Amino acid sequence: MQPAKILVADDEQNLRRVLVALLRRDGHEVVQAASGLEAIERLHEVDVVITDLRMPGADGMEVLRTASKNHPHVPVIMITAYGSVGQAVEAIKAGAFDYIEKPFEQDAIRSIISKAIGQAAANRTAPRQQLYPPGDPEARGRYGLVGTSPEMHGIFAIIEKVADTPSTVLITGESGTGKELVAKALHESSSRKGEPFIKINCAAIPKTLMESELFGYEKGAFTGATSSKPGRFELADGGTLFLDEIGEIPVEMQVKLLRAIQESEFERVGGIKTLKVDVRLITATNRDLEQEIKNGNFRDDLYYRLNVVPLQIPALRVRKGDIPLLVEHIIKKFNERLKKTIQG
Repeated sequence: MQPAKILVADDEQNLRRVLVALLRRDGHEVVQAASGLEAIERLHEVDVVITDLRMPGADGMEVLRTASKNHPHVPVIMITAYGSVGQAVEAIKAGAFDYIEKPFEQDAIRSIISKAIGQAAANRTAPRQQLYPPGDPEARGRYGLVGTSPEMHGIFAIIEKVADTPSTVLITGESGTGKELVAKALHESSSRKGEPFIKINCAAIPKTLMESELFGYEKGAFTGATSSKPGRFELADGGTLFLDEIGEIPVEMQVKLLRAIQESEFERVGGIKTLKVDVRLITATNRDLEQEIKNGNFRDDLYYRLNVVPLQIPALRVRKGDIPLLVEHIIKKFNERLKKTIQG
């Protein structure tokens, strides 16, 4: 597991001590907060946040909202008491990365933290600068995406045409072109915009955990499964599921994913009950999936299911007219964050 700087926020000192000791044994740097307000003040320092749902001053949901707004690259893990899993699930729908249920297993915590660190690393390379906050009066272009070039207007036209359809969308493009931002634009422009937008970076999930991440698991399904847990498909029910880096899905999992897409149903790991969901699926990759099919790494039937609406995001070098707008936006955002008045 890659070492990281982790914030542990909980008003229970004994619980903090247990988590801090565990994390430090694994080589992580740990900072602590005894309240939500203290946690919010320290968000800028860390790679990952572990926070209790209930704390004085500001609760875990307020910590999550602040992190999502000001530090969107930082995954937030919720701690919840036994019997309060429903609240934790709602937190995931609101943007939390995952949750830990008390009393917890050390192996389960390590697994969740490992995935969160992987997600944090992926988030740091994501092109946040291309998206204006909703309602920003200076946003140029459409759907909150920065750009007025012909290439971006082509993207806008596709979003407008397919946003409110159930069709699966495969977004392709180089790393850093803004694939996640386009996925969010598709969701926010659809009738599902008030429902969950659940994302998962397939490259950040160990292959052995991919099935339980997507479909959930039942209590006792494997060592450390002390309670049942919904997967991302369940959490996205009624909304949109965004699978980033879809090319990283192992071949053995692709059959199960194909069935979930075709039938809108699946079983949790260790479960026998078939679950039905209503999910709009959007995927993204920087790989050439047609070449991956030739190499035997990707199923052609899954590819055709995903590629109903192909959407290619152009690199910035082919839409140079958007560069001044992006520079202006970046300066504006850093001025706000650093309380500066630097001019472009």
